[in-house]
Amino acid sequence: MRLSELEFGSFLTYSPYGQSEMELRSKTVRTNLKNDEYVWLDSKQILMSEYLAGGIKARINNLDFADYFNVNPVLIPTPSSSLSKSDTLWVPQRLAIALVKEGLGRDVQSCLQRVNPIAKSSTSQPQNRPKAIDHYNSMAVQKILDEPEEILLVDDIITRGSTLLGAANKLADAFPNARIRAFAFMRTITNSNEFESIVKPCVGKIILREDGWPLRRP
Repeated sequence: MRLSELEFGSFLTYSPYGQSEMELRSKTVRTNLKNDEYVWLDSKQILMSEYLAGGIKARINNLDFADYFNVNPVLIPTPSSSLSKSDTLWVPQRLAIALVKEGLGRDVQSCLQRVNPIAKSSTSQPQNRPKAIDHYNSMAVQKILDEPEEILLVDDIITRGSTLLGAANKLADAFPNARIRAFAFMRTITNSNEFESIVKPCVGKIILREDGWPLRRP
């Protein structure tokens, strides 16, 4: 794979094991995000994807990852672990569309596809979760008319970063001249002691270790 490092930004955090009131709320937010459920805003219901995209737009000038969107990137959603079907909910695609509607990005190109199904990280034991190379080998890129200069990979949740690192490398093969960064709406904070708040914007890196596993910081 071409890339051993990938820069990423994220907006929210959640704690999978914590039991404080805030951590329990973060799990609810995660569920809302994973299912793109309707939430209340100003006495009306809107999709979580639209709610979060609007929240990012309202704060964009004060966010460390503002440059990700100021360069007018092409947004490419990450594929799910299974093969896509026409009636399947594809949350990263919805999130990317919602961002573009807010003026955050040039357009959405759903050109990255899963061609071979892969084990789902959230339901696998840590040692059995797919590595970045597994994701890389199970994806393909469909051609698009204009090669983008700026690509922003969009995902709903980042845990270790294997999916994003594998996806970025597949895109690097197809678009070798493009700058590729990633954006995940939420990142997992496994250590409860490190969880601070649900809204916790950051910019970080995913680094490919020698053993093939990614190291995400922060």
